[in-house]
Amino acid sequence: MPIPLMLATLTDRRDFGEDWLLERKFDGERCVAKKDGGDVRLESRTGKELTWTYPEVRAAVAVQPARSLLLDGEVVAFDGDRTSFSRLQQRLGVTKPSPHLLDAYPVVYCVFDLLEIDGEGLTQRPLVERRARLLSAIRPSPALQVSEAWRGDSQRRFAEACRSGWEGLIAKRADSPHVAGRSRDWLKLKCAWEQEFVIGGYTDPAGSRTDFGALLVGYHEHGLRYAGKVGTGYSVATLHALGARLRALATSEPPFMDARPIPRGAHWTRPELVAQIGFAEWTPDGRLRQPRFLGLRDDKRPEEVVRERPA
Repeated sequence: MPIPLMLATLTDRRDFGEDWLLERKFDGERCVAKKDGGDVRLESRTGKELTWTYPEVRAAVAVQPARSLLLDGEVVAFDGDRTSFSRLQQRLGVTKPSPHLLDAYPVVYCVFDLLEIDGEGLTQRPLVERRARLLSAIRPSPALQVSEAWRGDSQRRFAEACRSGWEGLIAKRADSPHVAGRSRDWLKLKCAWEQEFVIGGYTDPAGSRTDFGALLVGYHEHGLRYAGKVGTGYSVATLHALGARLRALATSEPPFMDARPIPRGAHWTRPELVAQIGFAEWTPDGRLRQPRFLGLRDDKRPEEVVRERPA
């Protein structure tokens, strides 16, 4: 069973006082690291094992001085100072990465919470205490870092984060325990619109493009609602690989409850794949404006994908 984790709620709020901690919002894969003596297991939020997908992270956790640890964080791939989900995509699902892949697409485990150490559970302790224990317990390395946290001046820090090309910030109430599920004690402040969508079909390719033209995506809200076509962001390799997976999921009935008008050249698929999509904004009729494909996600179940709305 996956470990229940605390999840942040999207917000439009930008003003936070000294009773909140601000952390960088990473564009990566949520990961729990469990150390028990010399054994280390890495898991995604859904409980999928990641131990051999990220061997450099496993090795970095294994040499930590504590006998046992339960860490919560995010595995990211950097492109300069920015985290790049497209670079991380090269590592997702690869259980035996080659030395060349490890060298070309290194990852970093950015840890932001300590849930247990040497048999002592900390989830009910305040966040500031958990972070203090985390900082004293972890020896950083190139593959394992503790995320920074700041207090105060939140509007300036958010503006600087956006100018730096970050995805945004996470605001966390300093005295909050780690409680499973979506919480307003953890709030995400996004610089740009980006979220997961369920793939429910695709259109025919046009011109020189192969395999498919655009993905047809949606989200769950009393059924699977159609959010629009995503026609940009694909490499040639992605078109081939994703096209093969889409054809294997072909179905004759549209999975969307409201895909009207039906896009020209549409082909329907079983709604089993989840894609990360960046976009400019939502239109008044609930469609995506200027969407672009960022990669597939296997750390979130399709039925969990809903439209993110500011709290």
